[in-house]
Amino acid sequence: MYSEILIEHFQNPRNVGTIENPDGYAKVDSPVCGDLMEIYIKVHDGKIQDIKYRTFGCAAAIASSSMATEMVKGQPLEVAEELTDQVVAEKLGGLPEAKIHCSVLAASALHAAIQDYYQKHPEARPVRADG
Repeated sequence: MYSEILIEHFQNPRNVGTIENPDGYAKVDSPVCGDLMEIYIKVHDGKIQDIKYRTFGCAAAIASSSMATEMVKGQPLEVAEELTDQVVAEKLGGLPEAKIHCSVLAASALHAAIQDYYQKHPEARPVRADG
């Protein structure tokens, strides 16, 4: 049912925890199953310097959180904003249809934490040519 990489991220999750005084924070829940995720980010020079999460949910939710945080740690905010649930699911070796919402939760929480950062630091929001 689950890939070896998903099981590895579930059994040995990366970046678990909290960050005191984060630059960005989000708490998102899934209406599908009740899973809950919190993401904390520290930003330096426009890059995610540190990222931590706490997930209350199933193996797929924990693995999705772990994978998503690994993928964006050290990346510019603009790159992190582009992370999609499909990419998270693919990096985990795929998710069963009934668990796709777990990767959606991870991507949504990350995007919400980035938006929280921009609300606190509007001067840091990049100006986009497309408006």
